[in-house]
Amino acid sequence: MFVFAFLNVTTVVAEHLGVVALLSGLVVLALLWWCWVGFAALGNFLRADQGIVPLVGSVTVVALLVLTLSLPEALIDQPGGAPGPLVFAACYLIIRGLQVLVLAMKSPNRGIGLGRLILPMVVSMALILVAALLPDPTVVPWSAWLKLGLWTCAVGVEFAAGAGIRGSGVTVVSAGHWAERYALILLIALGESIIALGVGAGLAADLPLAWPLITAAVCGAAIIAALWWMYFDSLALGLEQHMHRTRDPDERAALARDAYVVLHFVLIAGAIFFALGLKRYLTRIGESDAGWFIRPSGIDDAALFGGVLIYITGLVALQWRSFRRVRPPRSSAPPRWES
Repeated sequence: MFVFAFLNVTTVVAEHLGVVALLSGLVVLALLWWCWVGFAALGNFLRADQGIVPLVGSVTVVALLVLTLSLPEALIDQPGGAPGPLVFAACYLIIRGLQVLVLAMKSPNRGIGLGRLILPMVVSMALILVAALLPDPTVVPWSAWLKLGLWTCAVGVEFAAGAGIRGSGVTVVSAGHWAERYALILLIALGESIIALGVGAGLAADLPLAWPLITAAVCGAAIIAALWWMYFDSLALGLEQHMHRTRDPDERAALARDAYVVLHFVLIAGAIFFALGLKRYLTRIGESDAGWFIRPSGIDDAALFGGVLIYITGLVALQWRSFRRVRPPRSSAPPRWES
């Protein structure tokens, strides 16, 4: 479902690429990220196949599907049909509400957990609901920026609430499961770039398979492989080992928050931005007769090259937060990370 969600974010932003669309895509990506964080925390804290958890998982997956379908109309509602912004807000309320409610109920320190988990979710949902009730941006142009501002505040509330995870009673029970979940979501984001190689090229029966298109696709695949290698060669294993060695519950929770919840989102954003720019590049190359001299617009350049820079910056910050130093990963011998 998250593969579909990431793909839909990239598709919608690519069709209407601009400053507002790019920022809106980033904010929506952050909201989807918190849905994933809730799933990871819930699966790490509780057995996913016992009690009410399977039902919660089924309901939230369905809500995520409807939320993803409403993404094209989350900011600007189209005439006819269901109100897109309200559907988006309602689905996000269901997903985050169920996750936070179950976590708060099962938290060992329920009194603090209820306040620190539920209150931020209620505030963020109120902001998203107010944004959904604003006038349509096609009628009142300034409302698009106001909606974007309210969404950004909602994301800020979610991230700020994550800073208080130490006092919520929620900790990382299984370091291996936690690390594996976030490695998986990063694979999903990089897989979005692979999909962009085919979808973005506009491969159809009436388009010739030009050499510039083949060359661009090969270069894109090589860059994706390099991005994958930078993380999975030794850094992913070093992070998991460091999490295993961190025995203090509060320190482990802080490491999980900083290294995985915050900095892995930077990696996800970089990978998705790269996929967006790659899709735009390949679409232009496939549809243009300019061949080797095709030049996409400046914002396409910003997405493509900026995505790679954001990804690498996230890797550097991740190493520094976890190991307090930065060095290139070694591939000739098992990694020896030191905290």
